[in-house]
Amino acid sequence: MITHISGRLVEKNPTNVVIDCNGVGYFIHISLHTFSLLPDQESLRLYTHLQVKEDSHTLFGFMEKMEREIFRLLLSVSGIGASTARTMLSSLHPDQIKQAIATNDVATIQGIKGIGAKTAQRVILDLKDKILKVFDGDLISAVQSNTSKEEALSALETLGFARKQAEKVCENILKNEPNASVETLIKEALKKL
Repeated sequence: MITHISGRLVEKNPTNVVIDCNGVGYFIHISLHTFSLLPDQESLRLYTHLQVKEDSHTLFGFMEKMEREIFRLLLSVSGIGASTARTMLSSLHPDQIKQAIATNDVATIQGIKGIGAKTAQRVILDLKDKILKVFDGDLISAVQSNTSKEEALSALETLGFARKQAEKVCENILKNEPNASVETLIKEALKKL
């Protein structure tokens, strides 16, 4: 299996790249997340996943090992193929996918083009334990901040603020203070609303 490719970036598109590695050009499919992380310099390394089928060998590339791991976990779900997994990683940041699975957020996953309610539920059911096992430390704070955010939003709605506006403000606060308590979120949000 090809685990990574290092070489010179020859061609760059939102859905694929060509990397010249010792005179051989590798056509590699990428997500929009990886595209956004591609460096400006010519030399780069992509972590890869090789999909072998009867009629093709297809390479998928990722700037981060974590994104590749999520891609592989998504492929393990019945009904999720490589193109759907890549679409999911193009629609949401890998951290958002991890968090949605860990917190049973069916709506977020269902919001991805081509994912229906049953598939979203299957993704969560099949991957929740695996995601928590693989990314345990990372997700504990994410789950806590999501719980704090929901409680703060509920309080702000009770105070008469529009949910969408309050949600944007809370998300901005959580970007700067990922472990903010419910009280801190509400106090900071009231200053900005």
